[in-house]
Amino acid sequence: MGISSPGIGSGLDVNGLVSKLMSAESAPLDNYDKKTTDYQTKLQAYGKVSAAVGVFQGALTTLNSANTFSALSSSSSNKDLLTATPGAGAVPGKYKINVSQLAQAQSLMTGGQASNTAQIGDGAKTTLTFQFGSIGGGTFGVAGAALSLASAASGIATGSLTINGTAISTNGTTRSARDLASAINDETDTTGVTAKAGITSTSATMFGTFGDVVVGTGGNYALTVGGVQLASSDGSTTVTAASLDTALGTNTVTNQLAAANITFTGSAANGDLQFFAADGSNISVTEAVSGTVTGGIGLAPGAANTGSDATSTAGITLSSKDGSQILVGGNNPGAAGLTAGSAGSYIGAGFTQDGAQASGTVTLDTKDQTLQGIRDAINKANVGVTATIVSDGGDNPYHLVITSNKTGEKSAMKITVDGADGGPVNAGLASLLAYDPNGTQALTQTSGAQDTKLTMNGIAVSSADTTVDDVIQGVSLDLSTTGSTTLTVSQNKSAVTDAINGFVKAYNDLNKTISGLSSYNADTKTGGVLQGDSAVRSIQTQLRRALGTKVEGLDSSLSNLSQIGVSFQKDGSLALDSTKLNNAMSSNFSDISGLFAAVGAASDGNITFDKSTAATKPGEYAVNITHMATQGTLSGANPLSGSTTIASNTTWTVTLNQTDPATDSKVQNIAIPAGIYANDQLASMLRAAINGNATFAGAGDAVETSVDGTGHLSISSSKYGSTSNISIAGVTGTAVSDLFGSATPAVGTDIEGTIGNVAATGNGQSLTAADGSPAAGIQITVKTGATGDRGTVTFSQGYAYQLTNLATSFTGKDSVLNSKTDGLNASIKAVAKQRDAFSDHLTQLEAMYRKQFTSLDTMLQSMQSTQSYLTQQLAALAANR
Repeated sequence: MGISSPGIGSGLDVNGLVSKLMSAESAPLDNYDKKTTDYQTKLQAYGKVSAAVGVFQGALTTLNSANTFSALSSSSSNKDLLTATPGAGAVPGKYKINVSQLAQAQSLMTGGQASNTAQIGDGAKTTLTFQFGSIGGGTFGVAGAALSLASAASGIATGSLTINGTAISTNGTTRSARDLASAINDETDTTGVTAKAGITSTSATMFGTFGDVVVGTGGNYALTVGGVQLASSDGSTTVTAASLDTALGTNTVTNQLAAANITFTGSAANGDLQFFAADGSNISVTEAVSGTVTGGIGLAPGAANTGSDATSTAGITLSSKDGSQILVGGNNPGAAGLTAGSAGSYIGAGFTQDGAQASGTVTLDTKDQTLQGIRDAINKANVGVTATIVSDGGDNPYHLVITSNKTGEKSAMKITVDGADGGPVNAGLASLLAYDPNGTQALTQTSGAQDTKLTMNGIAVSSADTTVDDVIQGVSLDLSTTGSTTLTVSQNKSAVTDAINGFVKAYNDLNKTISGLSSYNADTKTGGVLQGDSAVRSIQTQLRRALGTKVEGLDSSLSNLSQIGVSFQKDGSLALDSTKLNNAMSSNFSDISGLFAAVGAASDGNITFDKSTAATKPGEYAVNITHMATQGTLSGANPLSGSTTIASNTTWTVTLNQTDPATDSKVQNIAIPAGIYANDQLASMLRAAINGNATFAGAGDAVETSVDGTGHLSISSSKYGSTSNISIAGVTGTAVSDLFGSATPAVGTDIEGTIGNVAATGNGQSLTAADGSPAAGIQITVKTGATGDRGTVTFSQGYAYQLTNLATSFTGKDSVLNSKTDGLNASIKAVAKQRDAFSDHLTQLEAMYRKQFTSLDTMLQSMQSTQSYLTQQLAALAANR
């Protein structure tokens, strides 16, 4: 095909002609582009309004929270001691705080093992039951032996004794348990150990034989106890057991003994006379004899008495302040009745289970019965403790360390080792792991369970944690060490001022944005992009109306913004009078929250306001309760005897809060620890055993237990309402009927009543106002109290709450701005579609023009060729004439 170019042959400017024609035909495209630009400009303007509304709504967030208006700051004079976080309910003030002890968790350690992986015991399947509670009635420490007669005679030499690395100042005058205890207690602040002297007692058989004392001519006899003379004779009288008892019955002797801190029991006549020194002083019983004397202590009548001197001593008991092991050392600790080394266990203590803490059981199969296996099984069971292995580098270096996951004195452990499935216990594991503060202590306590102890303005306070809440109402204390500090809690007015300033600025920015886009500039004689737009005018009008209306349902002297210094200016902006705001905060700080946030409150202190909805109307609504919620409960038909025995390998099936249709996880087999329990102990043990089930705990199912004044045991679901239920069936061991008789369980019921004189919906202890009523959406919780009228619940919607909802209506789904932007986007798409269709038309038109002009060009070219030919022919004819 040859190359062609329109117009070359004919001289016709086809391209120019088509271009001019198409330029004229394309003129409507400018109108489409102008429409699109106008729509996009408006779309951008609406976007600016929407963004400004969003910023304004964000500024309302802080003011919409009641917590903002309880804003308090705190400062401590000793920042290393504590930090404080004030919250709801806190009030300004100064508080003197002294922390004497920090909470810690109990930690127990096994004896050393040569291997981590060697099997322990005979491999019998065994269970470990962990119970948690408090240890009381005794001491944790070391009981020393009575001091030797050598120590009583010569004292305890300097350097003989150290405790926890601190030398105890003893010398030749330290001759009794009382003296030794005093010397140890002088170093308590350094050692963390206190000492208590035992009670000194003479031998119970010392006066088992007392022959009549007969003194020969020129002889003398005197009997003294602790330096107090009880009897004497120069031969003129006979000292008998009866005369000795008579002397002990006189005020003179009794008072002298009391002055020497000596008491006595029994009688010489009965042979059971015994002397005691409660303060641990030594007691010397001396018979001084001269001449010929017969009879006396331990002698038959007529038996020669050459004199006697018997000294009785006591030992000391060391107590660790924090329940840690006590390290005894020195060059001769035996002189103090002690043995060198690390030691400490509970002496004379008892264990009381805390029913509020779940107990747990760990099953050890044969494969688990190594230190590593025990560790892994305990940690996997998640029973409230953590197990680790440490090595001390000795001959038997490996120790299993078990630590409670909770701090506080009620989180001490009792570990029971028993056979599984009715089988025998692995004796090797029992000798390694059994731990009862009131019995076998196979484990060594390395850290005792203890509470935080402090005083606040002189008031003694205990806490199970180092974070202590509500000692000062609404203030959380995070303690780091012991010592003293002064805590100052003050109002943080700047937080409220900043929030209100942010609100005013955000409103003014929004108002400026709307005004700039919708107003007319007389100077430039131009209008804004959204001039006359009904949507933005409506937004501006609604906001101004809301800000100018007082808050309804507010029980407060503050009800409008002008009272705190926020007011409209002539240009429609808001301004804040800082002086007026400061005055309002100084005189009425607590009421400012209701001016901005949604606030609900019940007049009855036993009713809590939970929540409201967008449908809730401000107002005051009466509350009447016709039926209180109840729990699903199993109560014993017969009273307990006061001492209940739970057999070994007792298992019960507990069904708790069963659903309809039934859920398998609501039915669990619970191992009940064996033992003999008093009524309260039984209730605590059952509560802890059931609540220790991981499946129940994971679903939020738990029980409460109690024994009433008549001895009837009850177990109740912790939930209230129609979904609260419990039933128990025996599997092995002690029968359920042994505790509950023929009792049948009762299912819980929901609360019933009215809010605003309209029947409300009950769910457990929660009561929700009915839809359609002004109070719709109000939810309250009624935990205690009687049926009948229960006061009122009030609800108010502050400015921030109302404006937040209003702003949502401007920009949310189906809002006016969304409708506008959706319409503009649709118009832009429609114009684009029209433009595309017209562009297609122009393309076709241009093709038609080119086709027509190309045909014309061809025709002209042909005609020009013909003309040239004819011209040539005519010229040739003319030349031939």
